[in-house]
Amino acid sequence: MKVNLQLNLNDAGVDANQPSSQRQLAISISAIGETIDRSVPLNLCLILDHSGSMKGRSLETVKKAACLLVDRLSSQDRLSIVVFDHRAKVLIPNQVTEDREYIKQQINRLSADGGTAIDEGLRLGIEELAKGKKDTISQAFLLTDGENEHGDNNRCLKFAELAAGYNLTLNTLGFGDNWNQDILEKIADAALGNLSHIEQPEQAVDKFNSLFTRMQTVGLTNAYLLFSLMPNVRLAELKPVAQVAPDTIELPVQIEADGRFTVRLGDLMKDVERVVLANIYLGQLPEGRQAIANVQIRYDDPALEQTGLFSLNMPVYMNVERIYQPSINPQVQQSILALAKYRQTQLAETKLQQGDRTGAATMLQTAAKTALQMGDANAATVLQTSATRLQAGEELSESDRKKTRIVSKTVLQDAPPK
Repeated sequence: MKVNLQLNLNDAGVDANQPSSQRQLAISISAIGETIDRSVPLNLCLILDHSGSMKGRSLETVKKAACLLVDRLSSQDRLSIVVFDHRAKVLIPNQVTEDREYIKQQINRLSADGGTAIDEGLRLGIEELAKGKKDTISQAFLLTDGENEHGDNNRCLKFAELAAGYNLTLNTLGFGDNWNQDILEKIADAALGNLSHIEQPEQAVDKFNSLFTRMQTVGLTNAYLLFSLMPNVRLAELKPVAQVAPDTIELPVQIEADGRFTVRLGDLMKDVERVVLANIYLGQLPEGRQAIANVQIRYDDPALEQTGLFSLNMPVYMNVERIYQPSINPQVQQSILALAKYRQTQLAETKLQQGDRTGAATMLQTAAKTALQMGDANAATVLQTSATRLQAGEELSESDRKKTRIVSKTVLQDAPPK
């Protein structure tokens, strides 16, 4: 496996007469190779809510989805299962998947009872996942249908950051309509995973399978984006870097000892582009072709059991022109629109929390128009429906809010839920 790295500016030209300019740099990263090396074991931890509210069809479908995942694991893959209500326990310690029938028996014995303590489940899950992380692709699926009523949400975020530090990916699945979308999104974002919404119990199998398929396509792990900027070039001060595909996530920027900026990317999937957008400012530059940045990826290859590998260090060039004609890159423009859709929806949620229903509706309409501009008709429908309900004086249901959050982060592959 190698890193495929491609760099594009929203406009590669700049006016030599302007004292300052702003540009967006789209950085596309993926793992490439002829095939995925399935000799690299998966290391999966299921962290499952079995509180009282999961009683009946909800828990039964989750147990079915978990058992089907057990059958999809190879005998070299590792599995651990942590379950929680108002307490948490290790149901299956981290182990290679040999005795599948015993594992499925333990899953099927689960019953629903008690309250919800997500942070305790997360803590034990990370501990189990970390035991099998060496030379594996390590991810957790955290599923809950409720608020963290017996836990501490700040503790959840600290555990998510700890998982990221261990190169563990956390995916979150909100079941039904009563889960806390803010905390599940923050957990997934901090550990560079995916946020999913299981609206109806029968969707659990498909959502689990979709996440598992993504996990199977991981080719490289522990990836970091490294870039340096030339003199007279700087990052924007506020939220300068974000991932915009396959999901939209605001990415924190760190500074290395050598002065380079670093952004954690986590796992790289084979032939699935991770697109990162950097917002940069340029001071006045000399006329001609000027290098403004250098970009490189540091990563691990679990198939080769090698760590700290580097891609080629690629320069980014700008054409500084005395007679400047704008030339917009349509692909980068799509990335800019994806980030705008996300941020407009976030602003709408903030206004709604502040009681500004009119402002929230206006921002949701703006986000719907942005979605249409980028050809995301499904998102536009969901966003406009929420805006219309607010304008009609209606409250947004928990289901409405969750659909809005999901479509703000990604492009739906199927029809929007009714």
